[in-house]
Amino acid sequence: MTTSILFDLDDTLFDHMGTARAALAATAAAWPALQAVPVETLYQHYSELLEELHPLVMTGRLSYLDARRQRFARLLAPYEPAAPATAAAQLAAQHYGHYQQRRRPVAGALALLQALKPTYKIGIVTNNRLAEQQEKLRYLGMSELVDALITSEDVGVLKPDPAIYEAALQRLGASPTQTVMVGDNWLADVVGALAVGIRPVWLNRLGVARPLPEVAELASFEPLAAGYEVITGAADST
Repeated sequence: MTTSILFDLDDTLFDHMGTARAALAATAAAWPALQAVPVETLYQHYSELLEELHPLVMTGRLSYLDARRQRFARLLAPYEPAAPATAAAQLAAQHYGHYQQRRRPVAGALALLQALKPTYKIGIVTNNRLAEQQEKLRYLGMSELVDALITSEDVGVLKPDPAIYEAALQRLGASPTQTVMVGDNWLADVVGALAVGIRPVWLNRLGVARPLPEVAELASFEPLAAGYEVITGAADST
């Protein structure tokens, strides 16, 4: 019987992709060297840099502020190679102002947590910093719906390392067979959960091919009833 449900946060409950694209569009519109660059080009480069530098932050090899400066210096370099050293910090500050203003949940996420909370323990397992994710949950109105927030910063490893899942199970007092993991990242959330015996549900918002057909999949959390059934396994027990 399922007693506990784990969620990834970024791009599972919080719409990082949509927020980042909207923020980059606003930032580029105000920066002359970037005004002619397609937003999708900026977003792809931004995502690649984030993927490269974020693990260094989580493992303590780079501060998040240094990573931010590097990311925006490298994002700007192809379009403004003679930019002064202060330009990257200015660009980063502008972008994160726009990012904070445009934050939003994944469609249906808040209603789903509200529906699950009376019956299930809810945990967040996230490859990010504790303070950042706490603030994000408060902003999204989700803090009171979460029983445990487990971050890679606290545990010292990144998903899919089993240790972060084991920490989550311990915090919730749950066994793997009682637990479901919902996330958008196939390796971190699906493969990581399978490795410790947790049933995964893949949030596949981009509609890409599913590597393992036996893994449950959702394209969206809407409509609520359908997502609730897939996550809780209610459809399988009827």
